[in-house]
Amino acid sequence: MAQAERVHSEGSADERARQVESEMTDEERFSLLVSVMGVNDVVTVRDDRIPEGTPMSAGYVPGVERLGVPAQLMSDASLGVTNPGYREGDSATALPAGIALGASFNPALARASGGMLGREARSRGFNVQLAGGVNLHRDPRNGRNFEYLSEDPLVSATLAAESINGIQGEGVISTIKHYSLNCNETNRHWLDAIIDPAAHRESDLLAFEIAIERSQPGAVMTGYNKINGDYAGTNSVLINDVLKGVWGYQGWVMSDWGGTPSWESALAGLDQESGLQLDLMMWQQVWFTDQLQAAYAEGRLPKERLSDMVRRILRSMFAVGVDNWDTTPAVDMSAHNEIALETARQGIVLLKNDGALPLPTDQPLKIAVIGGHAQVGVPTGCGSSAVLPAGGYAEVIKIGGPGIMGVGRNLYLFPSSPVAELKKLLPNAEIEFEPGMTPAESALMARRSDVVIVFGIRIDSEGFDDPDLSLPWGQDAVIDAVTDANANTIVVLETGNPVVMPWRDKVNAIVEAWYPGQAGGQAIAEVLTGAVNPSGRLPITFPADLHQTPRPDLPGLGDPWGTPVTIEYSEGAEVGYRWFAKTSQEPLYAFGHGLSYTTFGYRDLELAGGETITATFSVTNTGERPGADVPQLYLTDAPGEPRVRLLAFDRVELEPGESRQVTLTADPRLLARYDSDAGSWHVAGGTYRAGLATAANAVEIAAEVSLQERRFGS
Repeated sequence: MAQAERVHSEGSADERARQVESEMTDEERFSLLVSVMGVNDVVTVRDDRIPEGTPMSAGYVPGVERLGVPAQLMSDASLGVTNPGYREGDSATALPAGIALGASFNPALARASGGMLGREARSRGFNVQLAGGVNLHRDPRNGRNFEYLSEDPLVSATLAAESINGIQGEGVISTIKHYSLNCNETNRHWLDAIIDPAAHRESDLLAFEIAIERSQPGAVMTGYNKINGDYAGTNSVLINDVLKGVWGYQGWVMSDWGGTPSWESALAGLDQESGLQLDLMMWQQVWFTDQLQAAYAEGRLPKERLSDMVRRILRSMFAVGVDNWDTTPAVDMSAHNEIALETARQGIVLLKNDGALPLPTDQPLKIAVIGGHAQVGVPTGCGSSAVLPAGGYAEVIKIGGPGIMGVGRNLYLFPSSPVAELKKLLPNAEIEFEPGMTPAESALMARRSDVVIVFGIRIDSEGFDDPDLSLPWGQDAVIDAVTDANANTIVVLETGNPVVMPWRDKVNAIVEAWYPGQAGGQAIAEVLTGAVNPSGRLPITFPADLHQTPRPDLPGLGDPWGTPVTIEYSEGAEVGYRWFAKTSQEPLYAFGHGLSYTTFGYRDLELAGGETITATFSVTNTGERPGADVPQLYLTDAPGEPRVRLLAFDRVELEPGESRQVTLTADPRLLARYDSDAGSWHVAGGTYRAGLATAANAVEIAAEVSLQERRFGS
């Protein structure tokens, strides 16, 4: 159902919101401004504001029945309908990590996965999905990178927007989060992110801006951290001036859970305090109840502001149609499993292949599969995005850690065993599993095998940053010993972040599978055997080591929980591949890199200028297998400076020998600089150079084009 059709016939969402708000009592108005959590591992006492029989959830906000306003029932997150600890045994489709979706470079797949989220949320009675993670990968140690999409604002915005459109197309409100610069987890409640405002507009804020334009999410969720000295939830510059002012955002702004620092946040633009119990734990205070009501009674909170807060919430509810549910959508869990499977397939990135892959399926090979609990299943990341799959986890191994997120830091294994799936696809092979506990023991099996497949895993978690980029638990030593014993070694990585690879030159193939979701074992086996041609591209740069990054030493890492920390994002807008281009460094693997079992060629590149750059070219499958290519158009030089930006991309599926003409047009903001003094975007007039590439550092063909000087936007 189209969004316009979901709005009630008696008027637009704005008109209805104004009318309904005007008929409310102040008590009803204030009731919409706070959400409370259901019982879980952290909140152990049921809040009496949640009526009996209401599904436990991440957030509950009462409705106003006499005015046709339903209660808000909120569920995490982007990777599936999950409420860790809230509902015993309530499973849902577990999607691959957001970084895997990012690696697909496929907006249509993002739309499909969003639709799946919306249907499953609605079938459980949830009308707000806390999805839409669009934070950029600024640091390869960020424990929450696996939830997010990429280091590039265009890729992140494009995929996030389509996911949000999919969710809201099912009549469920989606958030977009975490606004903004929630790019590290170390003491995130006490982190002050310092950045030049213009650089912020050209990077992280640009991702939010484009995604909001393309999807109009019902709510924006702020981050835990400060930005340039002010907490995200009380940052008037970002909320009032930029989001609601310059961008004209019409929905509501909610805090993250435990992320409201004061009642004055309402004056700075925050419309709803989320997860009251966590604010009580964090600040020993809740803000949008007695304190906000007292401020209102004393005239410190204007009546117009209270009405605006309520109208924004109502507007999103009416625009998306959560007040107009008539039937519960049918949920086809088998079809949803196919979406999870296809996302895993398209997200797997073949980093290296010296002829080891695909594995021949007709030979009686002796194959050793080593490590990674591959006989049991595949791992996932930890925190609010951890989904309970159908049938439950295959295994949960407790890890723990300091802070309130330590209780949820575990090794969760989905029951999709790569070993079992390989046996299905390699019926002539003899496959043995070895746990990879010690280098010596693993080498014994490697010596008597034709092929060795080592699974390397790393568990990333909300609330924790990685101390380095190595594989934990001695896995690098195991891989090294195995390659000494058998040169025909393939490494499959299941991680939420880049890792360093001291053994890279010794192995024959490297596959990055990320956290591949509930069907991940099948997808990995299909790629290894050639049943699926890999097509994923890296959405994050893999550095050779941390010295290549803007912050080799992460501020605050190792400090006790609760210690204030300041991170200066001195790289500004030069995030990820942009930083590597600016500093002339060669990464381990570049953004956009990914191999295939076929080959592709580009020709006939033509650039048209004027107000922006439009590229037309042909892409051809020059190999012998069907496959998908991801042509990437990069700006490489601007007038007066070298400047690298991904301008546009596409995903093209081609049969052997097939060619297709592709046209890509750049958003002009990607060609511009933001001028803070003028409050506008500025495209310098002159000659620009852009090229088609297979990765950020691998331009195949390039051309020059002239653009006229102009200023636009604000």
